[in-house]
Amino acid sequence: MQAEDVSLSGRPAVSGRLFMRLSMKNPVPEPSHVSPAPDSPATGCGPDTLPANLTLEQLIDLTDEMEHLNELVLLHLEKEGGFTCTEAYFSVVQPVLDLLEAEIRFHYHAALSRDEMKAIICEWIDGEICRLQ
Repeated sequence: MQAEDVSLSGRPAVSGRLFMRLSMKNPVPEPSHVSPAPDSPATGCGPDTLPANLTLEQLIDLTDEMEHLNELVLLHLEKEGGFTCTEAYFSVVQPVLDLLEAEIRFHYHAALSRDEMKAIICEWIDGEICRLQ
């Protein structure tokens, strides 16, 4: 396992693809549907409920918060004076994603709807942006 494959908390890190999408000014749009992780059946998942075992990247896509999260990441990078290499970028972005994941885990419950998840993510990002400005 490479260094960027593990988060600061010791859990597997968010995929490099999410980091790359966050680093783009206008991320490449992903397909409008989000499939659950390969090992998780999406049974019982209606249009208003969340499939089980989604990755952070899938949750961000599902809630259409990638652009909003990118705004927060760019603000963090600006406050840190930019970055000079991939490792420096990851050192700024990974803690942001870890905190967002912790926030989601704190508020998650089985009956959580997509709109409720979007509100959790959006409110957390807005709070972080306000804190940094």
